Amino acid sequence: MKKLIIVALLAASFGAGAQTAGGKKDLIAKILQIQQPAIEAMSRGMAEQPAMVLLQRAGSVMQQRVPPEKREAMGKEIQADARKYVDEVLPLIRDRAVKLAPTTVGTLLDERFTEDELKQLVSVLENPAYRKYQQMDGEMTRSLQAKLVNELKATLEPKFKTFELAVAGRLGIPATAPAAPTTARPPAKAASN
Repeated sequence: MKKLIIVALLAASFGAGAQTAGGKKDLIAKILQIQQPAIEAMSRGMAEQPAMVLLQRAGSVMQQRVPPEKREAMGKEIQADARKYVDEVLPLIRDRAVKLAPTTVGTLLDERFTEDELKQLVSVLENPAYRKYQQMDGEMTRSLQAKLVNELKATLEPKFKTFELAVAGRLGIPATAPAAPTTARPPAKAASN
């Protein structure tokens, strides 16, 4: 009789553990589903970043080596190449990121959160006020950046010019770089947003 009770208790505890594991897995899957737009945004940033860097380098080279009357046409061709590159690699990066999320982000969630914490996290992520806040993220960032640029432009431009002159002097070239940027792009959202 004792053995039967012990077996029953063990079976019950394993069954409860299985329910908890299944519960955690379901909660993690739900979190990953909710976070998929952020994962896709991160993927877009990863696809666009190398193209942006190359476009900036190409712009500098064009200013120095391409006759002014040919720059616009060449710039359009290079931008078309960049769009083609992003269009080709974005689906690859996005699909792979979505596929890897359960074994990376999901594993971290499983290791570091209890089932109760995961339930709380789902509740927060599904909260309409939080979703509205997240949708405003880009607007809030742009608003802050615009105000920063407006207030610090006069202070930062001379410092950038000094930096530009120092770099040009070290390279032995005339300082021809444009002034400091007046707008900044918001950072790409991470998968955890």
